[in-house]
Amino acid sequence: MKQSSKTSPRIILSGGGTGGHIFPAVAIADQLKKEFPSCEILFVGANGKMEMEKVPKAGYSIKGVDISGIDRSSIKNNLGFPLKLIKSLSQARKIISDFKPDFAIGTGGYASGPTLLMCALKGIPYLIQEQNSIPGLTNKLLGKRAKAIAVAYPNMEAFFNKNKIHFTGNPIRTEIFDNYPNQEVSKKKFGLYPNKTTVLSVGGSLGSQNINKAWEKSVLELLDQDIQFIWQTGKTDYKRLKELPFADHPGLILSEFIYNMDDAYAAADVIISRAGAIAISELCMAQKPVILIPLPWAAEDHQTKNAESLENHKAAIIVKDKDAEQSLVQKTLELCQNMELREEMSQNIGLLKKPDATHKIVRIIAEYL
Repeated sequence: MKQSSKTSPRIILSGGGTGGHIFPAVAIADQLKKEFPSCEILFVGANGKMEMEKVPKAGYSIKGVDISGIDRSSIKNNLGFPLKLIKSLSQARKIISDFKPDFAIGTGGYASGPTLLMCALKGIPYLIQEQNSIPGLTNKLLGKRAKAIAVAYPNMEAFFNKNKIHFTGNPIRTEIFDNYPNQEVSKKKFGLYPNKTTVLSVGGSLGSQNINKAWEKSVLELLDQDIQFIWQTGKTDYKRLKELPFADHPGLILSEFIYNMDDAYAAADVIISRAGAIAISELCMAQKPVILIPLPWAAEDHQTKNAESLENHKAAIIVKDKDAEQSLVQKTLELCQNMELREEMSQNIGLLKKPDATHKIVRIIAEYL
């Protein structure tokens, strides 16, 4: 086995299940490669989850363990969980024994639990990157033995040892903002008028049915007010919505998924979004007035807490998911028509951005290498 050194450390990253866990892990890996070009990086993910596809596409090796989450809605569905956990711990132990890491990083997701627990038992130092304002049970437990905990929200002393906490912000896809485009140019790329108010609505890769219902019911109210609309529907509803009469309206861009998010953020005057931690970190960088619709069944209701953190700084407006169909369009219209409020919100959300989060996290890791 190759001997590691301070200039070529061996590092395990574990995070997945959703893009909110995968993107931070990949961002950290990319920064590690910049600062330690000869370092060796191995990801550990959950078999069958999206990280097993996304991580290799990002250029990194990944090993899988057989683990899944706890089903909070049914005790019966969790009867096999103890056996899965034991198996995943055994798999993680073998991966760690073979790779011999100098350090480990967990960004959340099913595989982080067994991976970091085995690191703890083997005396391998690790860092937890907690994206949300309310950590899950796994990170609360793993935090007890972590060397450092990188957080994105203040007042995390309620969950972790204050001496381990580093207020870094969340790692994000820096390529979106490295060469942030001009708004007028970006609007033209979407085929929109550069001088018209433009709303961007994003609801995740699968989309949000309640947000989509709200727009389906009342999107013409926005368009009739000479407001342009970029609507990322997600995969679930796209084909059906594409067949509706308003889909060909010249002021509406209907898209299943937006790949050029740099242009989408730049083109927008107002943004509508879920309140996932990484989404919020990107919105702070975009510095646009935003209406947040928290996902109500997210673990520990963390999306609501994330959104409230921005609302408390007068940096966002919250619309509850259950109220979206009735009030989202009206709230959007009011914001579009209030230039003074939009400018205030843009300024306030910009104060919360953490553009160097990834670099700060890697500097913390470097202290232990």
